[in-house]
Amino acid sequence: MSINKKISEINATIKNQLKGDQSNDISDGSHTFGDLYFHRAVLFAALLKAYPDNSWRSKVQSDGHGFPGYFLCGIQTPEGQYSYHYALGQWDLFEGVRELPESPAYDGHKPEDVTRLLSLSKEEHGEIVKLEAEE
Repeated sequence: MSINKKISEINATIKNQLKGDQSNDISDGSHTFGDLYFHRAVLFAALLKAYPDNSWRSKVQSDGHGFPGYFLCGIQTPEGQYSYHYALGQWDLFEGVRELPESPAYDGHKPEDVTRLLSLSKEEHGEIVKLEAEE
């Protein structure tokens, strides 16, 4: 059996047999998915706090809708937005990040656009676009 077929079968098993947070306990031998998602949340929170003028969090999307039990947080970079949804239980990790009544309008970014975050170092050169101040 090819490695791609094995991977497809494993992914199908995870999707079809595990519910909710059960996949958080799957491990590569060093970290679980739960560990890695928590690490991502902590690192993203630290990044947002390091760039407070460009960062936000909201329980409501720009279209007025939200996802029950989740919030959205994001950052404006010189190359566009980047954002994640997190469970409300992680809201306090983002304490100090500006809370908006609604998120900025979604710019269509995708997971592969995560490299936009690397453009934040351009801020030192005055190239970053900051969020408009709330009135």
